[in-house]
Amino acid sequence: MHEVAPAPTGFELGTDGPKVVLAGLDGTDSSWRATAYAAGLARRQGAVLAVAYIQPILGAATALAGAAVEETTQEIAEELLAALREAEHRVREVWRVDWKFLTMRGDPYAGLAKLADELRADAVVVGVSEKAGHKVIGSVAVRLVKAGRWPVTVVP
Repeated sequence: MHEVAPAPTGFELGTDGPKVVLAGLDGTDSSWRATAYAAGLARRQGAVLAVAYIQPILGAATALAGAAVEETTQEIAEELLAALREAEHRVREVWRVDWKFLTMRGDPYAGLAKLADELRADAVVVGVSEKAGHKVIGSVAVRLVKAGRWPVTVVP
């Protein structure tokens, strides 16, 4: 006869069903598909959908543009929020999901990881990378999966 392992103590993700589904949105087609997938998941599970846009940090080459680039990333955040509100309005007669939009500056991986931890996200949903350079340095999705702290769904 074998011994039964004791139940884990403390906070456990997904214990009573998902409460927060975090979606990364950067305006690419794959990130919009990921957000739609996450919205459906949140709706079916009765969870809150947290949609996050991580505003890129200025690189050395763009540092001279400073305020103009910073203003542009804020405009992108505002455009994404407006598009989310419009999408919610279009489908509100069919289904509803509680959602919130979060934005911060930083590295996309670090930002999503920080938000997932702070929100105690039960799932993280991101789109597949559309950038060629990520095959060398690793995409946000791959880095989130390798962190092994949350279930991660990568949407094509």
